[in-house]
Amino acid sequence: MGGWVVLSTVIPVFKLYGEGQDWATPDLLHCETIPKRSRVHHWEIQAHRHADLCQLLYLHKGVAQIEIEGQSFTLDKPALQVVPPLCVHGFRFSENVDGFVLTLAAPLVTQLHAQPGVSSDVLGSAATYPAGRDRAYLSRLFSTLQHEYQSEQPGRDLLMLSLVNVLGVWVRRQFIERHAAAQAPERGREYFSRFSALVERRYVQHRSIEQLAHEVGISVAHLNVICRELAGQSALQVVHQRLLLEAKRNLIYTNMTINQLAERLGFADPAYFSRFFRRLTGVSPKVFRQQDVSLRR
Repeated sequence: MGGWVVLSTVIPVFKLYGEGQDWATPDLLHCETIPKRSRVHHWEIQAHRHADLCQLLYLHKGVAQIEIEGQSFTLDKPALQVVPPLCVHGFRFSENVDGFVLTLAAPLVTQLHAQPGVSSDVLGSAATYPAGRDRAYLSRLFSTLQHEYQSEQPGRDLLMLSLVNVLGVWVRRQFIERHAAAQAPERGREYFSRFSALVERRYVQHRSIEQLAHEVGISVAHLNVICRELAGQSALQVVHQRLLLEAKRNLIYTNMTINQLAERLGFADPAYFSRFFRRLTGVSPKVFRQQDVSLRR
């Protein structure tokens, strides 16, 4: 597609790209297909910005090369691009492009931000949200919005506002999901750190995983997911490995009997401790100690 060409060192501020006049519609929004405006400009919209307009570009088909604040990237799958006010942006589209551009005037953006499901952080920064399984849903939503925009049916304004609110909720959900995904690894490490500290303090108490998960503040299922991701083991295996480590240390560095060691590690039955040790190591505690003595000779 080649590089971007800026025709002037001064970035223009338009109401809509290619139009010098004021907002050309009595509505607080403008909706059109991507081909309608880009075809006139040979499929390329040069870098520009809008002083008080937010745009939502939905790419349904084709390829779009997008420039946002000097950074370029390519979209070749259905996605929605948020372009906030004063954000320098430009587009270059393939000739088979299909999709929509929804432009929202500042009063409507403010009204959207006042809704419970849409806050200012959603439309206040540039972001790209893949359509994924919602491709058909978004296409119908934008198509209906454009149809109402072009019509003069009773209740037109109310329906358009409702559709814009639905779109705002969709964007908000994507924002929340992305934010949660970005925070998940950090939170997971924090939970694992809490769990590890609890295990270190209480492994001889043989607390249940349910009790430990409750103290960490998450479900058993969530705890197991985090342990497998960060330790490669289930939560129960983490506890068992800590018990096993302590058992090995004592077998090697102390003269405690097997019965004394079992009691020290919280096993009420020495036989159960021996079975536990054998299951994890393949040998009994007695044999393990003998093997270590043999190796040190």
